[in-house]
Amino acid sequence: MVVRRSAGVLVFRRGAGGIEVLLAHMGGPFWAKKDLAAWSLPKGEIEEGEEAEAAARREFAEELGMPVPEGEWTELGEVRQSGKVVIAWAVEGDLDPAGVVPGVFEMEWPPRSGRMQEFPEVDRVEWFDLATAREKLVKGQRGFLDRIGEWG
Repeated sequence: MVVRRSAGVLVFRRGAGGIEVLLAHMGGPFWAKKDLAAWSLPKGEIEEGEEAEAAARREFAEELGMPVPEGEWTELGEVRQSGKVVIAWAVEGDLDPAGVVPGVFEMEWPPRSGRMQEFPEVDRVEWFDLATAREKLVKGQRGFLDRIGEWG
C-alpha cells in the first residue's frame, strides 16, 4: 500500500504574547459549519517526482494565492494525519490574512446529485496564539505546534 504524502508550511511570527501561527480554515461544504479541529496549515499532496519542499511552496501559493514569505525554512518533521504522512517547515513572516486569494477545487455537491460545484480551498485565514491554535488545528497536525512551541 502506497502511503500518501503531503507537505506544508507553518508561517509564524513573534509578538508580545509569544509565538503566533497562521492557519487556514478548510473550505468546502464538509467544513463550513465546523471551527474546532477544522483548521490546517497550508499543505497538499506531493506529486510523483516532486521534492517535498517544492510541494510545500506550491501548495501554499495555490491555497492562499500568495508566495511563502522569504526567510529561513526550519523543518518541523513529519506527523501522521488520516492515513497520510505530512511533512512541514516553519517560516517566520507576517502575512496579512486580508490579502489571501484562495484557490478553488471542484466536487460533486450535494453527494450523488451529479452536480459539480466549485469551492475555495480555504475560506478564511487567521493568526492564532499556540494555545488557541491547538484547539483550531486538526488533531493530526498538532505535533507541529509542540515542535514550534519549544522555541519559546
